[in-house]
Amino acid sequence: MRVFEIKQATGIDALTLTERPKPKPGYGQALVNIKAVSLNYRDLLVVKGSYSRNLPLPLIPCSDGVGEVIEAGDGVTRVKKGDRVAGIFMQTWISGELNESKAKSALGGAVEGVLAECVLFHEDGLVHIPEHLSYEEAATLPCAAVTAWNGLITSGGLKPGDTVLIMGTGGVSIFGLQFAKISGARVIATSSSDEKLERVKQLGASDGINYKSVPDWDKKVLEITGGKGVDHVVEVGGAGTLTKSLRAVRMGGHISLIGVLSGAGEANPLPAVMKNIRIQGIYVGSREMFEAMNRAISIHQLHPVIDRVFSFEESREAFRYMESGAHFGKVVIRL
Repeated sequence: MRVFEIKQATGIDALTLTERPKPKPGYGQALVNIKAVSLNYRDLLVVKGSYSRNLPLPLIPCSDGVGEVIEAGDGVTRVKKGDRVAGIFMQTWISGELNESKAKSALGGAVEGVLAECVLFHEDGLVHIPEHLSYEEAATLPCAAVTAWNGLITSGGLKPGDTVLIMGTGGVSIFGLQFAKISGARVIATSSSDEKLERVKQLGASDGINYKSVPDWDKKVLEITGGKGVDHVVEVGGAGTLTKSLRAVRMGGHISLIGVLSGAGEANPLPAVMKNIRIQGIYVGSREMFEAMNRAISIHQLHPVIDRVFSFEESREAFRYMESGAHFGKVVIRL
């Protein structure tokens, strides 16, 4: 079978298309013929060698893959041949709280990823994908969608009538918008592109703020909310944007701390104390969260937003496109 490997973590050009033997499922395992893979910012960091110095090389990258079960080993009861499935981000985080052991089971980092024609999973690390979604759409779910779901629904306790601030138009932010809308919440979005802001309004955002033309976007958020601030922030910027997020959130509000897109920096924690703000670090989520999210996606017939689909052979080009930051929603590779 064909796979992409990182032989030396030196950048996108280090991705190498090579052959590996097709694995055979053992007890409790299922072999999945991968149909589609989606890219996350973490995958880009892994490929560029800036995610961790301790990755086991050679490594198959990417955490988000879906496909069809083509063979099930002895003792497998959760899935069967022909089932449409997705691998969960952390293969051993089934439910409950995250711990160090579960965190070490993340695909495409500590363990082999899914940018391959076939991938072997333990049955516990698989979920069935919503019937109304294509493989390409379902491939967007394991990391970005579960992260947004955890941040807003599981950990955030989002309620109808709440107001949510999303940053940018990447995968997590767009899923945050979609989950907020099906929950009956109002959404304010930021972006550096007026064109992208128009697109998020078409998806249901009530307001858009161009942070390039309105650098004090936190003040604009307060203006939009009548001086109160938002109930929730989907914080994907990190230290570079956290200070303004602390100003933009209401007294007693909630910040889901998810990404580091704005780079390193420092933020004064005093506003969090004075405003009684809850800042929750979000590292994707469990299988239990994934399955709850899938039920909601099925009920509401929600469709993920895909920017572009690349072929398997174009995987390097897909990474370069993601690196450009031009995407709106998710970037997918079709096998």
